[in-house]
Amino acid sequence: MPKLVTSGAMMMCSFGVAPSALNVLPVGKVIGGAPAANIMDNKPFVNIPPFGMCMSLANPTVAAATSAAMGVLTPMPCIPVIPAPWAPGSPTVMLGGAPALNNMSKCMCAWAGVIQITFPGQVTIDVP
Repeated sequence: MPKLVTSGAMMMCSFGVAPSALNVLPVGKVIGGAPAANIMDNKPFVNIPPFGMCMSLANPTVAAATSAAMGVLTPMPCIPVIPAPWAPGSPTVMLGGAPALNNMSKCMCAWAGVIQITFPGQVTIDVP
């Protein structure tokens, strides 16, 4: 069964070079001592910090640097652009007015990266 995601959960982007930790603001969603996440915790730099360097050619800065390097892929600093909430989230558990975030949910970056949870931040609370 999927685990509830809390603040401090580890994430990875398919085009990033380093993992990042999810930040969840403790606004009425504290469960078991740590702020729990919902699908709306998708704000760049507030909830989702950068993943080191970006290697996606869909990212304009990477495309420009790669072009300047005569076609050699040149990673540039990651600046996440998240246009939509995490999906799918928990179908039955609501936190702060939105579905709870579980470790099976994924989030898309506008630069074609898929962000997924690699460690949910806790291992005791299951959500469907």
